[in-house]
Amino acid sequence: MKALIESIVTPLVDYPEDVVVAEREEDTKIVYHLTVNQNDVGKVIGKNGRIAKAIRTVVYAAKSDANKRIYLDIM
Repeated sequence: MKALIESIVTPLVDYPEDVVVAEREEDTKIVYHLTVNQNDVGKVIGKNGRIAKAIRTVVYAAKSDANKRIYLDIM
């Protein structure tokens, strides 16, 4: 899942080397924290959050574990 998030976000940003995806797994959920360069935050979020919503939709659709919920935080 980390590779999927990185492959979606990397072409969108100007500083692809600063894209970091951290994973935290809990009992009922898996949380992915996406961190990008400060100058690229607007590009990842998009106008009115449209790009962020689209990224989340793809990630949620690709989840493999049916018992755990997936969350994507963009920082």
